[in-house]
Parts: sequence; C-alpha cells; structure tokens
Amino acid sequence: MSAENISSEVAALYDNNPANLIAMLQEIQSRNKNHYLPRPELEALADCLKIAVAKVYRIATFFKAFNLEPKGEHMVCLCVGTACHVRGADKILTALEGELGIADGGTTDDLKFSIETVNCVGACALGPVAVIDGDYFGELDGEKLPEILNRFR
Repeated sequence: MSAENISSEVAALYDNNPANLIAMLQEIQSRNKNHYLPRPELEALADCLKIAVAKVYRIATFFKAFNLEPKGEHMVCLCVGTACHVRGADKILTALEGELGIADGGTTDDLKFSIETVNCVGACALGPVAVIDGDYFGELDGEKLPEILNRFR
C-alpha cells in the first residue's frame, strides 16, 4: 500500500480532523513493520489534512514515542528503574548489547532488534525485567538472555 493510501485511510478513520494528529501518527507508526514514521507517510498525511508538513514533523519530533528512523522488528525494552537497577539491570544491558552487537537506543543492521532502556515497566518484583514485543521476561541473567533472544530470531 502506498504512503498516500495509508495516510488517507488513517486520516479518514479520524474524520480528517487535524486535532487527531497524534492518534493518526500512532496508527501509522503501528502499521509500519519497523515501528517508525517514514517521510513519505508524513508528507502524505499533511496533504490529506491540508496542513503544513512542518506541523506534522513538529508533533512527530516532540514526542519520544515517535520514531523517524526504522526500528527493529522486535523491540527489546529493558527496565533500568530502581528495583531492576539494584538487581543488576546494568549487567543485563551489557550482555544484551554484546549479544545483539548494538548499544542502547540502537537497531541491528538487519532491522531485527532494537534496544531501548525504560525507567519502569511495572513489574518490579520480577526485576531485572525486559519486555520484548509485549511479552515480559523477568529475573533475567546473562544465561537466560541468549535463549530468550533466540525465540525472536
């Protein structure tokens, strides 16, 4: 489906109302395999809504939830909040970066994985915890990590 078709379909879901721009951007990003907002999509959306492309970019760059660069098919969110930190989240991050060959915030060259640290995932009793594609993996250690990642390879 072309950028224009996706954007016009999403805009129509929200009655072509620019007041719903954030929801539209969320929808477009969620439909994209690599969890990002491609430039042609943003331009087509602006055209559909009859607003300046700069306004769309201003919103897309303001919120951390939006990505303008491709992310991995599988998002690995590692909790580094207090409970996870005291239970060794820093060691898990080092192991994760080594296993995937990327740093926090990075994406593998094959666009298979991205790593993102977050302040809390709400599962403090299971720390350290990672969330991959919505699935929680608790009480992580360096030995469990490769096995877990292999499920997504």
